[in-house]
Amino acid sequence: MKFARNVHFQIKNGKEAEFTKLFEKEVVPMLRKQNGFEEEVTLVNPKGAHFISLWDNQKNAETYETMTYPGVLAKLNVFIEGVPKVETYETVSNYAR
Repeated sequence: MKFARNVHFQIKNGKEAEFTKLFEKEVVPMLRKQNGFEEEVTLVNPKGAHFISLWDNQKNAETYETMTYPGVLAKLNVFIEGVPKVETYETVSNYAR
């Protein structure tokens, strides 16, 4: 069963472009190197941002959480207001075109 991580936070005003550039150039390549990483979906609106990563299983998502995520968060902290909220889910369906 696939596993999902949803990281939700607010990006500081005026930092959206810098955040996006750093995320695409540094964070996405880090994710792609992780065992079991499958996909990243990013959702942004004025209320905040959701970064949803899909993993092949819970163990690989948890390994990322403990081994790599702290470094990712350290890179992004200058762009984030408050503390990110992380929620995890088992996926029950995944529909593609």
